[in-house]
Formats: sequence, C-alpha cells, structure tokens
Amino acid sequence: MTTKPKARKFRIRRSRPLTAEESQATAQAQAANPQRPQTAAPSARTDDGFGDKPFPGSAAASRPAAPAEDPAKVQAALEEIAKEGLTGRQLRMARRLAAKHGLTPSSDFDAVRLLRAKGIDPFERSSLLELVVPEQKPGAESATAAPASAPSPAATGQTLPQKIDPIKVPGPAGPPPDIANRRAAEISAMQADIARRRRRKMLGLVARLSVFVLLPTLLAGLYYTVIATPMYATQSEFVIQQADGPQAGGMGGLFSGTGFATSQDSITVQSYLGSRDAMLRLDADHGFIDHFSGPEIDILQRLDADASNEDAYSVYKKRVSIGYDPTEGIVRMEVAAASPEKSREFSEALITYAEEQVDNLTQRLREDQMAGSIESFEDAEAKMVAAQTRVLELQEQLGVLDPASETSGLMTQITQFEVQLAEKRLQLQQLLDNAQPNQARVSGVQGDIARLETLIADLRGQMTEGNAGAGSLAAISGQLSMAQVDLETRTMMMQEALQQLESARIEANRQVRYLSLGVAPVPPDEPTYPRPFENTLLAFLIFSGIYLMVSLTVSILREQVSN
Repeated sequence: MTTKPKARKFRIRRSRPLTAEESQATAQAQAANPQRPQTAAPSARTDDGFGDKPFPGSAAASRPAAPAEDPAKVQAALEEIAKEGLTGRQLRMARRLAAKHGLTPSSDFDAVRLLRAKGIDPFERSSLLELVVPEQKPGAESATAAPASAPSPAATGQTLPQKIDPIKVPGPAGPPPDIANRRAAEISAMQADIARRRRRKMLGLVARLSVFVLLPTLLAGLYYTVIATPMYATQSEFVIQQADGPQAGGMGGLFSGTGFATSQDSITVQSYLGSRDAMLRLDADHGFIDHFSGPEIDILQRLDADASNEDAYSVYKKRVSIGYDPTEGIVRMEVAAASPEKSREFSEALITYAEEQVDNLTQRLREDQMAGSIESFEDAEAKMVAAQTRVLELQEQLGVLDPASETSGLMTQITQFEVQLAEKRLQLQQLLDNAQPNQARVSGVQGDIARLETLIADLRGQMTEGNAGAGSLAAISGQLSMAQVDLETRTMMMQEALQQLESARIEANRQVRYLSLGVAPVPPDEPTYPRPFENTLLAFLIFSGIYLMVSLTVSILREQVSN
C-alpha cells in the first residue's frame, strides 16, 4: 500500500503598502544615494529565494540600466510633488499606473514624477481607465498567464500586491475610415434634420397659438378696452312680507315669521320680472328697446331698428339680473343701462311692476274668500226674513199673537168654571139630601150646573175643534210654533254666517302681501361694465380651452387613423 506524499503548503506573504511618510523617506534616501539599486525597503520586500538578485530571465534582469539622474533635481521634484497634498488613494493609483507602464519608482511620489516625466498624467480620466481590466471568462488560459514584458515584483521593487494582466483578445476590426466618415456625416445630417423638425414644429405651435388663442384674446381685450360701450348697473334689494295674523300651531307657526312663508311669492315675482311680459311692459312704458337701439351703443351690443321681441328679450336677460336668496328671503335685482338715469328709471319701473304683481297674487284668493262668506250671509239673512214673515202672516190670519198665552187663558177659564161646577154639584146634592127639597132651588141649581157644563165644553171645543173662520187653537199653536222654530233656526244660521264673514275679512287682510324695499335703486357714478381685465382673461381661458380640446381631438383621430 503506497501513500501519496503530502502536498506542501506555502504561505505567500504579501507586503503592505507604504505610507506617505515612508514613501517620502525612501525618496529622500534614494536621492541621497543614487548609485544604490532601486529596490523596496527590506521591511516591505518579498523574499523570493534569490536574495537581492533579480530572477533570471525577468524583465529587470534583461533591461539595461537606466541613465543616472541628478539627485538634486530628483529631490526638488519629489518635494514639489509632496507639497501638492495628494491622497493615499491617488498615490496608490500612480504606483499601479507606473507598474503598468514598466517603470520602477522608488516611492509613490517617484511614481508620479516618472509618469509625468514620460508625459502621462496619472490622475487623468483616460489614464485611470487603463487600470480597469476587463473581466475574463473562467477557465481562460490568459487569466493565469502573465505578459513576458511585465516585470516581476521582486525585480521592480514594488511593494503593492500585483494583479496579473489578462491577455487581450483581438476584437473585430473597426470600419474603414471612409465608412466611419460617411456614418458620422449621416448621423450629423439626422441630428440636423431632427433639430430642423423640432424648430418647424415649435414655430407651427407658436403660429397656431398666435392665430387661435393670442390674436382672439388681443381682439377681445381691444374691444373691452376701447370699443365696448360702458354700462351702468343699479343695484336694489327688496323682500316680500305678509301681514301679521294669529300664530298658527305646529310647523306653520315655525315658518310663519321666516322667509319660507313667502318663498313661493318671491319666486313668482322673480319669474315675472324675468319674463317677456315684464320686458314688453317696460318697453311700452319707458322705451327699453329704443334705448338699446340708439347710436351711442356699440355695434356688438346695439339692437337693430327692426329687432324682434326675441332679440330684445335676449338683451333684456343680459341687462336685467334677478336673484332670490331662499335663506334670507331677499330678492336682489341689477339693471344695467348705457346711462345712470336710465338704469335707475328701469329699476324703479320693475320694482313698481313687482309691487303690482304681489298685490295680484292674493287678490283673487281674498276676493273668493270674501265672496263666499258674503253670499252665505246674504242667503241666511234672506231665509231668516222669510221665516219672520211667515210667523207674522200666521198671526194675522189666525188672530192669535201667542198660542201659548191663548191656551193658558182658556185653561184658566175652564179651571174656574169647573170649580164653580163642582160647587153647584155640591149645593145640588145638599138640596137633594133634604126630605122635602125646595123644587125651585133644586131646579135653579140644576140649571146652573147645565150652563157651566155647556160653557166648559165650549171652551174645550175652542182648544181642540176649529170653527168656520179658523182652525183649532192646537192647530194654530202648532203652525205658529213651527214658524217660530224656523225663525229661530234661520236667525242662528244668519249669526254663524255673520261670524264667518268677519273671519273671512280678517283672513283676507292677513293674506295681503307687502313689498318692502331694503336697498333703494341708486345710480352709480362710474361704469360697472365692461371689466377689461376680467373679460380679457376669461376670453383667453375660453380660447385656450377650445384650442386644447380641438388639438386633443385631432391628435386622437390622427392616431386612430394611423393605426
């Protein structure tokens, strides 16, 4: 059984980079002893087994000795470089760049000096890019091979860890000079064409904006500033109120004292003042159309001499602005005209029309309420008079003023006669109780009894039986009682109708509406319209919006067509 020999492990000791003080000290020592070979300090040197001798066959062994330099100049150059305040990173990059160019500096400052002496700026970007080594694929043979011309670290005396430079693989050959020039010319032509197109598009955009936005805005501003006729607007405010009446219960009591109680009337008045009827009435009374057809009005705001009512109504809606605030119940009106006096005149006329309209709103309701109550009262009064007349006729025909009194008198008489009849019967019975009664006295008493019975019968007959001239007292009493009851009923109905009439009169008075003027129409002393800045800005925004929408629409359609 054979055993494999154990592989010996070698530890490669890497040297640490010198500090700036060590590098400066080394540079001073080298300048003091220029004959001494330029090797690294013993503390920073790597032992390769050959001592101070270079490796046979290396670049340092085969390179001829460099000519001696003046130590004073070298020392002065190193001091100047030390004064530049270079950082440690810059010095390390200078040493690596010097190693790449095959230089053997004694220190970091000496590397900067040698590179500058060779015409290489160690801190230039192009020089730093030379240190960037392209990454090689793993397994490539060139990754482990070092160039033959690169000096070994022991030979050059460098103390930095060395990085093996990869072998550069030759790439594809570049284009011929004529093709490169033609390509550059084509690129320049394309760039010039793109710039020319951009300028043309920019000029087109500026031209379109100027034609479709700036020019109309300029014309609008010129019109509002110079040409437009100044208009004077008169402001006025009024509120519609109703008469105070009995407080209603529930929700009616909550809204009776607020603007909601007359909101419907206010809206109706607002609609009337903005209607064609109000415009025609204002024109008939104060010449509205003639005022806005005058030569002092500019051509854009002027009405034609033969303008129709629709054209005049369009101007009326522009010049008469009416708004209603439901939270406060106030109607605000603004009337604009070419002169302050006309503006106030139109405003006062419209307020007068509003007052008449307010009066007419409840006039029919009040008339209907009063007409019904008056008719009911008159009918009840006529029926009461007829019932009174019927009672009077019955009294005249029957000769009885009061059936109750007549009946009471008859009953009194009958009662008296019945008492007398009872006495006579007692007297007759007393006479008959004698053994030999007096026949004359008995006959007289019997005659009295018979007469009393006949009289009582007659009296009772008058109450229940009628005679040739009139009916019985009971019939007469019934007729008169019915007539009197009818009279009392008609009298009560007439009283209720009278109460209804009074209530209707009170309600009609409460339904009356009043127009209270809060702000009187006072003409302004300066023109209210036009407002040049606001109107011009508004025109600019409108034209810009139209142009933007048209541009977006055209762009979308163009994209859809191209797709």
